Amino acid sequence: MKRLVAALLGAVAALAVSPAPEAKAQGSCTIALIPGLTTDAFYITMRKGAEMAAKAVGCQLLFQGGPEFNPTVQVPVLQAVIARKPGAILIAPTDKQQLIAPLKQAHDAGIPVITVDTFIDDGKYQDGQGNGDFPLAYIATDNVMGGYMAGEALAKAIGEKGKVYVSNVKPGISTTDQREEGFKLAMKNHPGITVLETQFNEDDANKAAAQVQAVYARNPDLAGVFGANLFSAIGAADGVKALGKTGQIRVVAFDAPSRIVGDLKSGVIDMAVAQHPAEIGYYGVMTAFAVINGQSVPPHIGTGSTIMTKANIDDPAIAKFVYSD
Repeated sequence: MKRLVAALLGAVAALAVSPAPEAKAQGSCTIALIPGLTTDAFYITMRKGAEMAAKAVGCQLLFQGGPEFNPTVQVPVLQAVIARKPGAILIAPTDKQQLIAPLKQAHDAGIPVITVDTFIDDGKYQDGQGNGDFPLAYIATDNVMGGYMAGEALAKAIGEKGKVYVSNVKPGISTTDQREEGFKLAMKNHPGITVLETQFNEDDANKAAAQVQAVYARNPDLAGVFGANLFSAIGAADGVKALGKTGQIRVVAFDAPSRIVGDLKSGVIDMAVAQHPAEIGYYGVMTAFAVINGQSVPPHIGTGSTIMTKANIDDPAIAKFVYSD
């Protein structure tokens, strides 16, 4: 995959130094980025990477989204963007089924579609299978592997025994579904650990915190929680602190907002899997630019992740991956 990305970026670099068509030079190259929601540090950081790439290739970046991670909110935003007829659309779909038909409208209008962070259908594009086969590329972290790493870290932290559960957003979100899948795969390696029912918090950190307390009330031997995204992780940490169980109920997190630094240092979070959202945004724009200029692109581009712990969070090479607010 690294070779594919290198090839893609090499092709884009060649395009960038070649004389562009007059229409492009006049600024008609517009790439739209529709995030899952606009207020999330993950998507704010993704936007910065996208802006950097757009500036490098001379395109305008149109960043437009809603305040909630919700298909009901996202679809009208998408329709408004389609009406503006950008050269390509980058989007983090808020539901892997409900966004298929709205995105097909963009495709049918001749607008290339690339998904970033999340996907539609099965996420396997351009293979001739399924209703959501039409996007040209999917650019994201390996979420199954990230969930697996989080599961192994939590198992180690609790001595491979006890009760744990996943704090998740809601069913039907491709990325968090995959993180839960990876976590549960890891738990199969540890028969001394019981996985309780997943708690869904609708991206509400306060609800996630209350759920920790409710699960603990039913299971006073609760040993750990996996927060499957930014809000789930923050809420889980807050719930453990409210119970006065820091160091007793262990928390592993997926995502790395700035708040995570203090929680790692205080010990309320044992480990965080930090994605590289700036890379996702950067590669997204570069991929879109290549498509606009008639280049073929790989249907899947994987980006990196970084493990953060109390021991390494002060290392500048690690800390640079904390998301921007």
